[in-house]
Amino acid sequence: MSRRLTRRQALAASAASLGYLYTAPAFSAEKVAGSNAKLHVAGIGIGGKGSSDIDHAGGLMEVVALCDVDAGFVADKAKKWPKAKTFSDFRKLFDDKEVLKTADAFTVSTPDHNHALASLLAIRNKKHVYCQKPLTHDVYEAHLMRTEAKKYGVCTQMGNQGTAATGLRRSVELVRGGALGDVKEVHVWTNRPIWPQAPGVTQRPKEDPVPDWLNWDAWLGTAPARPYPGPADQNKRRGPYHDFTWRGGWDFGTGAIGDMACHTANMAFMALKLAHPTRVSAEAGDVNPETCPSSAHVTLEFPARGELAPVTLHWYEGRKDGKKLLPPTELIEKAIALDTNQKRKGKLVDSGSILVGSKGIAYSPDDYGAEVFFSTGETANNGSKLETFPANNGQDFGQKKEWVDAIKAGKPELALSNFDYAGLLTAAFLLGNVAIRTGKPFAWDGEACKTKDLPEAEKFIRREYRKGWDLLGATA
Repeated sequence: MSRRLTRRQALAASAASLGYLYTAPAFSAEKVAGSNAKLHVAGIGIGGKGSSDIDHAGGLMEVVALCDVDAGFVADKAKKWPKAKTFSDFRKLFDDKEVLKTADAFTVSTPDHNHALASLLAIRNKKHVYCQKPLTHDVYEAHLMRTEAKKYGVCTQMGNQGTAATGLRRSVELVRGGALGDVKEVHVWTNRPIWPQAPGVTQRPKEDPVPDWLNWDAWLGTAPARPYPGPADQNKRRGPYHDFTWRGGWDFGTGAIGDMACHTANMAFMALKLAHPTRVSAEAGDVNPETCPSSAHVTLEFPARGELAPVTLHWYEGRKDGKKLLPPTELIEKAIALDTNQKRKGKLVDSGSILVGSKGIAYSPDDYGAEVFFSTGETANNGSKLETFPANNGQDFGQKKEWVDAIKAGKPELALSNFDYAGLLTAAFLLGNVAIRTGKPFAWDGEACKTKDLPEAEKFIRREYRKGWDLLGATA
């Protein structure tokens, strides 16, 4: 079954085959619901974090396709799944009729800038998707991922594995149950960045020949064209971008807030039923057009949600004047006093969160919200008993299993970090990057996915994809 092509789609087809622009038969998303049929999965991005993602998925499903820009990563996984088809460009994977007919699900673990395109091509073919955090590179992409996952009825999950932790789920129950009273303030801090960016790096590295094991065009994907940047030793994969240090470059990564807010702010976001902020602002250091900043304090203001009070969320990253950006000292002292772990006693963790309510505070000395101390007497950890949420506590693999269980049941809501939730979480914090790059506060209309008073922000909310990679056509 195909959709009518718009003019924009027809133009995109001039640079690629029409395979991208058609949806798969309607049974693709529903054929396994309620059955014990063997599922089939394809992996896009199978090195780095993608290695464990496809390994976990492969333990639950049959791997039928492997795609990575790095031939070494593909060769390694092909030894494990020799029958799987292999690709270096995910556009060609979506051209393959056999793969599209066989695959039920996809894992997407590329650098951030290619998350949305790979995921949306799968979704539009009615395939279930597990995508690494942050869900997208741009705010608009997160909006689109939510919309299209609902439209096509697929089961989705974002890779912020702390969502599976019993401690996080119990904390959400306690906060929602009123343990802290009215929560009006949240503070979240991180040990990131741990990769090169401002102030040390603000310029592009020099050009080097592309090594024969790397498909550089496919690595760039949706990003603007640029020469391959080293390293001088072509056998080393840890260059200026591939395979990890892309996170600090604006064209590819989303910096500290994109990398870690989906983890460290996850518990607060879920517990307080946050969605679209209405105002966003930021103070940042060494802002430049090439790399993410040396430090930032982002403020997200959320409106009242039914009977829930308005919330102001503060995000802190990096170092300013040699000092790590952190919440107010008085609040830190209160939080530290709650921590009963003797190995940490008296010292603030490098990454964590604090919720401030009318009855007291909650302190999580944990990137994943798996351990939380409440000044009102409760403690939530992985040994806690859940009252309303289903048990999981299987960490990274458990989150994959929850996704597969949702697919088999035909119930997308069973995966707690499904794109409906994860899209809101991701978009909210990516707005912090928009405030950092513009240097100006702005009012936000989340449902329309537009600023109300800062037109120059639009280019950071929705970027243009590179020619030959702008394959989404008409959007929802």
